[in-house]
Amino acid sequence: MHSGTPLQLSVLLLLVMQCSSQPSGQNGLGNVDIGVILDLDSYVGRMSKTSLEMAVKDFYGTHQNYTTRLVLHSRDSGSGVVEAASAAIELLKNKKVKAILGPQKSSQADFISEIGNKTQVPIISFTATLPLVSHIETPYFIRVARSDTYQLQAITSIVKSFHWHQVVPIYDATNYGSGVITYLSDALQKVGVTVPHGCGISPSATDDQILKELYKLMTMQTRVFVVHMLPSLASRVFLKANEAGMMSKGYAWIVTDGITSLLETMDNPVIDSMQGVIGLKPYIENSTELVQFTERWKQKFSQQNPNIDRIQLSAFGLWAYDTIYALARAVESVNNIADSRFTQSVAENNLTDLASIGIFQSGPKLLWSMLNTEFKGLSGEFRLINGQLPVSSFQIVNSVGNTSKEIGFWTENGGITKQLNPDTRTSDNSGLRTVIWSGGSVEIPKGWEIPTNGRKLKVGLPVKSGFYQFINVERDNFTNAPIVTGYCRDIFEAVMKALPFGVPFEYVPFETSEGSGESKGNYDDLVHEVSREAYDIVVGDITILLNRSLYAEFTLPYTESGVSMIVRVKGDAKKNAWIFTKPLKMELWITIGAFFVYTGIIIWVLEHRVNTEFRGTPGKQIGMILWFSFSTLVFAHRERVMSNLTRFVLIVWVFVVLVLSSSYTASLTSLLTVQQLQPTFTDIDNLIRNGGSIGYQEGSFLYGVLKESIDESKLQVLRTAEDYNEALSNGSVSAIVDELPYLRFVLSQYCSKFRMVGPTNRTAGFGFAFPKGSPLVPEISRAILKVTESKEMNDITAFWFKSKSECSEQDETTVVSNSLSLNSFKGLFLIAWVSSTTALAIFLVNFLYENREILTSRAPIPQKLTAIAKTFNEKKEDAEEAKKKEKEQQETEMSDINDVPQGFMYDPTSLSPRAISLAQHEEGMFSPDEGLSSTEPGTPYHEIAVTRASEEDRQ
Repeated sequence: MHSGTPLQLSVLLLLVMQCSSQPSGQNGLGNVDIGVILDLDSYVGRMSKTSLEMAVKDFYGTHQNYTTRLVLHSRDSGSGVVEAASAAIELLKNKKVKAILGPQKSSQADFISEIGNKTQVPIISFTATLPLVSHIETPYFIRVARSDTYQLQAITSIVKSFHWHQVVPIYDATNYGSGVITYLSDALQKVGVTVPHGCGISPSATDDQILKELYKLMTMQTRVFVVHMLPSLASRVFLKANEAGMMSKGYAWIVTDGITSLLETMDNPVIDSMQGVIGLKPYIENSTELVQFTERWKQKFSQQNPNIDRIQLSAFGLWAYDTIYALARAVESVNNIADSRFTQSVAENNLTDLASIGIFQSGPKLLWSMLNTEFKGLSGEFRLINGQLPVSSFQIVNSVGNTSKEIGFWTENGGITKQLNPDTRTSDNSGLRTVIWSGGSVEIPKGWEIPTNGRKLKVGLPVKSGFYQFINVERDNFTNAPIVTGYCRDIFEAVMKALPFGVPFEYVPFETSEGSGESKGNYDDLVHEVSREAYDIVVGDITILLNRSLYAEFTLPYTESGVSMIVRVKGDAKKNAWIFTKPLKMELWITIGAFFVYTGIIIWVLEHRVNTEFRGTPGKQIGMILWFSFSTLVFAHRERVMSNLTRFVLIVWVFVVLVLSSSYTASLTSLLTVQQLQPTFTDIDNLIRNGGSIGYQEGSFLYGVLKESIDESKLQVLRTAEDYNEALSNGSVSAIVDELPYLRFVLSQYCSKFRMVGPTNRTAGFGFAFPKGSPLVPEISRAILKVTESKEMNDITAFWFKSKSECSEQDETTVVSNSLSLNSFKGLFLIAWVSSTTALAIFLVNFLYENREILTSRAPIPQKLTAIAKTFNEKKEDAEEAKKKEKEQQETEMSDINDVPQGFMYDPTSLSPRAISLAQHEEGMFSPDEGLSSTEPGTPYHEIAVTRASEEDRQ
């Protein structure tokens, strides 16, 4: 009995320790206090409260093994930031809550998150979507929702897909609305969409005030509106917009998810007024669990809020539900969190309420656990990245009837698509399905229209002091109304008529005072005025420049572009005594002369031995070489050629001469028949080196360009075409630099006096200037293309810039006939050289072969060359005839010698000279008459004698 006592005491001690170690709470479970701050007067606040309560019950109903239990302490913060902060401090101080859920507005969450940072208590919001507050800046803030940044990207994609250029946001004039507009404007501007105006409406505004703001919007051109406000205010705005006629055809309305998600909770009149609206809301995949929960939620919500007839569960309610599931898992994973306390680092006396709360010891662990919790929730995959739900996708809907029709989706990677997960075998998935726009139209609104308040477009005009053919402003003597004429004015009015819609406009000259006729500034100043919206459009000879495009938007150009210069001409080229040398350049003349001589030499070589006409004294032969070659130029050669090689060379050479003479004749004809106006200068660098002055048009942007490289003292301002003529004629300027339209007009009037020279530097041409982002720009540009491609453009140009009669046959003022260069005939000369050289080579080969005994002899090279030269100098027929006769006589004499009896002695003096010669020939002695004076060893005839002697010895 005593032996069992220690064992019993041990068991009892363990039971006592176990009971004492269990956390306090119902059924021995650890209760974890959680604060909830919501605006219970709002629909979203009530919806969220119901979801939170249901989530706690559902979670622990399926997780009964958990040792912790969340206990919610709800506080109604209303819509104020101070009230929400007070509720947070009260919960922390009195309830010692371990986390706070649902600061409903971003402004409230921003303030309370700072409290959470100081106390290390996680602040978890499922409705604060503004990028204003983030986990990166305040680590203890967690957003169980998607940031508005992604929604704004989706809106930008919609605007861009419909090619709208301007958007006006209508927003709640509180932190909820104004906080988004800055981000929206930045996102739109990145894709080239401007926000010309923002319309902020206070929630406390009366219906008349709302209507007044809407009427202001009607006086503007923009017809695309993005509405971001609470549903209660949005309902009033759309009712008044419908009353003002702004829900009719031509308008486009886009609403954010705060309105779209609760569209079905609005009254029928509001829904009727929102027909054709496009809305966005987070896409949540449907599931059986979601359907069942939605039904239970509606029952629970109706019980708690019996006075609300229209109910709809949105993504905010689902995110609230999933937040409880995530927080419950995170709390369970932190050891002893129920007993974890707030510690204070200083004494409590004289401390504020916030300082007296202290720091939550388990806060970092709870935060880490919450950030790393992952599961499949009702809203989809629950996973936090950088303290918030990652971007998923948005559903795009169209308000039609009493429902919202799905028309597409937006994803960060795929942009706008008709289906979220399309079948790859289907057709193109990009874009949206058919949209029913305001007024029941399926036609895409163009995004702008001329205001219906009778206001006309203000068309700014430059006041010029010259070149009135382009734009000229005068005043009516009776009404003082501006009378506008000129090329630019006619083009503008033709373009306006080409628009598919009517646009009323009025001309407003850019002058110091009405009717003064004095320009208020230069062209840059005028374009600046359009950027300040003093004018709706600027018309005139306005050059499209880079610096001007920074603050104004230009249409396509309607004139040719470029900058060049005109100079005075020297005179008529026909007065030049040496004009006959101009058709060919110097190198070509030299080459032709060289080939004439070369061809003459080739023909002489080929004909010298066979043609008597090419023989004679050296002077005669040189004359024949030059005469025969140059006579082919006019085909006057009468000498008969004997060699086939010569005929071949002549055929090719005559062809070359024919081509050269024809080309020369054509070029000379051009020089003599086309007036050659030689400029005094050919380029601006040449002019600057010679210290010449340069003229420019008054008010032209070229002044700023010229003064960068030219001394201002060398620049002279001119106003009219007559000034151009006078300045160039009297030599006060050496050249005038201007844009092509002005120069061509001057040349059309003074074609015989000036010439355009130098390279043409490209510019963008003349265009119409608009304020940045004006929706009229693409329409006007298309109309310009329509006019320029029609006959009307030519008619307008011909009317204003018709050339004088004496200039009608001299378009472009001059026709330049360039001298022919060697490059044009390289191939021809190559053919002539190859043919002549080939013929010469063939001749030399044949000649040397015929005289090969000379080449194969052992004589010195000089003697061989002398023998070859002497042989070449002989006429071929005479040499062959002499050789034949010599051979016959040699054979006769040799036969006489052979007939003398053996041993017979004779007196050499009794023999004839020829016999003596032959006898000596047999002995190796030769007569000088035979052309060689020596029979010394090594000479050609010594070799012949030795050969014959050897043959006789063998016999």
